[in-house]
Amino acid sequence: QVQLVESGGGLVQAGGSLRLSCAASGNIISFVYMGWYRQAPGKQREWVATITSGGITSYTDSVKGRFTISRDNAKNTVYLQMNSLNTEDTAVYYCKAGRGFDHYWGQGTQVTVSS
Repeated sequence: QVQLVESGGGLVQAGGSLRLSCAASGNIISFVYMGWYRQAPGKQREWVATITSGGITSYTDSVKGRFTISRDNAKNTVYLQMNSLNTEDTAVYYCKAGRGFDHYWGQGTQVTVSS
């Protein structure tokens, strides 16, 4: 059973930074991809960023240049460095991992950006 545990969320002022972590219970090398999604109040969950097992990254347009996804295979952890945060980034952030037909989600971590 794969478990993903997010951490690092919190309250930050606009313009500030946070780093989210997603720790996996197993070896993340086995995942074809790992990514971050977010869900703001009253909105659908949306994709934020992905990193493949080969280290290829991709981002939704609204976070390009501000967010950076990375992975540490030795620690079985994926990170999301978030800079220049604005109020529209307020959401619950979820980690997702996939391999084959299997997909796994974390429980989410709240990020609140105050103006």
